[in-house]
Amino acid sequence: MTELALDSADDEAERVARARNGDVGAFAALYRDHVGRVYGLCLRMTGHAQTAEDLTQDTFVSAWRSLPGYEGRSRFSTWLHRIAVNAVLGHRRTPPGRSEVSLTDDAGGQMEFAAASASESVTPIDLERAIAALPEGARDILVLCGIYGYSHEETAAMLGIAVGTSKAQLHRARQLMRTHLQAETRT
Repeated sequence: MTELALDSADDEAERVARARNGDVGAFAALYRDHVGRVYGLCLRMTGHAQTAEDLTQDTFVSAWRSLPGYEGRSRFSTWLHRIAVNAVLGHRRTPPGRSEVSLTDDAGGQMEFAAASASESVTPIDLERAIAALPEGARDILVLCGIYGYSHEETAAMLGIAVGTSKAQLHRARQLMRTHLQAETRT
């Protein structure tokens, strides 16, 4: 780890400690550091910008309330992502009408999707559309494992599923992505 990364980790640990003691300014700094990634996670899992915004806010409200219980056994970002995943899953369990309404492979390498011809290419917008078109279970696994880099064990624990289910859903998600992107490049 570089000296800059160590300083950054130390700064974050200090901000977390201050926030745990009620320092609103320290929590605001943590919010600024993490809001983009939390929003991205919520957006990719829900596929709806307004819902993602609401769930991002719910995540940080829950984090503020739960911060005294944060023990530091995992990185703050991991703990925050777990809260965000729980917020998304809780939102899905809410009955309708009761609420407001670059990928990596298992080895950590970049996944590439073959276009139909050399002149056609897959854009980031195409990828986002393909992710949003996935069924919820497959999308969740793809976002957590493929985009955020969580292991199957971590992902399974976050979602309350078996590790084998996580692996199967990731395989399914990749197949559906390839099919969707190949269809997009042909149109």
